[in-house]
Amino acid sequence: MALRTFIARRFMSSSSFSSHLGAAVSNLSAAGSAASDKPAPVPSDTLFVSGLNKRTTSEKLHEAFAKFGEVVHAKIVTDRNTGFSKGFGFVKYATLEDAAKGIEGMDAKFLDGWVIFAEYARPRPPFGQTGTQDPYAPRR
Repeated sequence: MALRTFIARRFMSSSSFSSHLGAAVSNLSAAGSAASDKPAPVPSDTLFVSGLNKRTTSEKLHEAFAKFGEVVHAKIVTDRNTGFSKGFGFVKYATLEDAAKGIEGMDAKFLDGWVIFAEYARPRPPFGQTGTQDPYAPRR
């Protein structure tokens, strides 16, 4: 551990790191302005929840989000072959207002020791249409 600390301090003190860090920060700020160009999410009564612990159950997800409104159902998406969680799920609320409170209350909060992210779920594309590879491309 001491070796890692030494290497990190040595690396951070070098002038080349400082110049790379400055370039990275400027690239991030440029990317931040581009990210604001993406369309605003369409409100939905269903939330997409990502960053879930592999041991989080649908019941725990339901309990956590029920504090903010009436949850109709909560589901963790699992792998078909292994049955293990894929680390994301969906929470369906009774109303849009409850869904907004759920996002406000649980986005970037801890659940089972992991930081989770909640956002409005995007609608599924019609059957037979394949989605684009660009996650920020406008939907048809």
